Amino acid sequence: MSYKVRVAEVNRIYDEHRRSGLSNVEIWRRYVYPKFFISERTFYNMLNASAVIDTEKVQREMEQWLPFNFE
Repeated sequence: MSYKVRVAEVNRIYDEHRRSGLSNVEIWRRYVYPKFFISERTFYNMLNASAVIDTEKVQREMEQWLPFNFE
């Protein structure tokens, strides 16, 4: 479950910043790495994992179990 939560959060951050014109590497460097300390390769693996994991379902589960925000 914790991996799914991290995947959902990384994808949320990525979706939030991808329209700003930043490259994927810049998004990873500025926003993802300081929060999760994951490698660039892991970042891309998590973006690909979102196709397999239902991120909306994970988000609902996170809200149910965790009443606070990670930010």
